Amino acid sequence: MVGGGPACGRGVGTSSPPSSVAMASVVLKSLSVLLGIFFIFVGTTKLTPRVSKELHKDLRKEFAKYSKVFPLAQTLEFKIPSKWYRRTIGGLEVFCGCCLTFIPSKRIKQAANIVLVMMMLFATYNHWMVGDKFERLAPSLVFFFMLSCRMIVEYQIKRKEKQDRKTAAEKAAKAAEKAVTGAAGINTSDIMSSPAKPPGTTGSTATLAATIQSSKKDD
Repeated sequence: MVGGGPACGRGVGTSSPPSSVAMASVVLKSLSVLLGIFFIFVGTTKLTPRVSKELHKDLRKEFAKYSKVFPLAQTLEFKIPSKWYRRTIGGLEVFCGCCLTFIPSKRIKQAANIVLVMMMLFATYNHWMVGDKFERLAPSLVFFFMLSCRMIVEYQIKRKEKQDRKTAAEKAAKAAEKAVTGAAGINTSDIMSSPAKPPGTTGSTATLAATIQSSKKDD
């Protein structure tokens, strides 16, 4: 028990705080799941009365009014069927909500996020055109800002990851350059430290040996 104290102290002291990228990833995942579940629920209430009969009935009445203020409907003199208008919006909300909640691909999530942002702007336009009060318009604005925040967080994560990859590549290149320079320096030092033979040593040795042999023969 006594020996465990310092080890525990060292473990606490050396634990590094979570990085900003990890915290931002947690925020991004939480936003994706919460927004996805919300839009799945809201879209389902537009498609079927099984979730809430009262809410579905109210939405049917609201979309009957929204179809009349559809952009360019009066100018081009065409009418949007409120039933299919409601079902199309509800189906898109369910689909985009499933993408945010269950699909792991970042590109698909980002595309779903953009579609939902445009839909929230369109919903705000509908509420404004039919003269709804602010309490009916406010949810569209709230979820527009939440979806926008999610897009900003994902953009920041991508930028940070790109910077980290660039920094890691630069460090790896510098390390490789230092390794090559160090190896070249070692080879140069080996060459300089090896003893050099004096010029003409081999020839003079051979001449001396021949002189000694000839003197022996004369004797």
